Amino acid sequence: MEEATTRDSARTFTVAAVGDLHYSDESRGSLSELVRTVNREADVLALLGDLTTHGRVRQVEQLVEDLAPVEVPIVCVLGNHDHEAGEAKEITRTLCDAGVHVLDGDSVVIEGVGFAGTKGFAGGFGRGALAPFGEDLIKEFVQHALDEALKLENALRALNTPVRVALLHYAPTAETLVGEPEIIYPFLGSSRLLQPIETMEADVVFHGHAHHGTRHAVTAAGLPVYNVALPLLREDDEWVHLWTIPLPDRRGGEDDGSGETEAVGPEGSVIDEELHR
Repeated sequence: MEEATTRDSARTFTVAAVGDLHYSDESRGSLSELVRTVNREADVLALLGDLTTHGRVRQVEQLVEDLAPVEVPIVCVLGNHDHEAGEAKEITRTLCDAGVHVLDGDSVVIEGVGFAGTKGFAGGFGRGALAPFGEDLIKEFVQHALDEALKLENALRALNTPVRVALLHYAPTAETLVGEPEIIYPFLGSSRLLQPIETMEADVVFHGHAHHGTRHAVTAAGLPVYNVALPLLREDDEWVHLWTIPLPDRRGGEDDGSGETEAVGPEGSVIDEELHR
């Protein structure tokens, strides 16, 4: 069986991950170093939401132009800023037309590595998570977080790959928020996102949104979670977070070794009943 085309003969695979580019009319030409790093070091670029500042199509059109020199596949999820102007569908269409894999409860396989993603949502963590009780608006808020968790579960379930990567904008754990004011934690993520990730046994999670949080944490189940918000990376003079993993040998017919991307849609699934309580 021919091995996939990767940058290392020992079959390693490197993800370059970054979120919160907050691209605006003033950002044009600002990503040249990011592009150089990705082309030199990575096999895929993962963008973790808030691609734009105000969610305008013209902003993502300009971003696409700046990312045109990227030589590897690009996968992304949208963030809250990308929904601000009510143009999220048009933004998604523009990205897809440029060859970007936009994940919204979807999955894609790149060189044998599976990526599942969705935006995620807010609501808080653990015992402090907002409960679906009282006014309809509160119940609708919580339901949206549950819906995002279900979308991520379905996307992960659809993958049959030895390595599975979960992509979010909102944080699934409070540990990568340390450094932000604790009072705003409920607006930065939801622990409801973590259960499907751990249940479906993802290998790693990347998220953004928390500009002043902590870059890396490990959950109680041993799952590595990386906060890759660009303002946080820039504190260490970095443009992307690089995550490299050795790939298993594909002898046995799991893959044809072509290294091409394959889109995978979510299949029917229900999230653990505990999540709906």
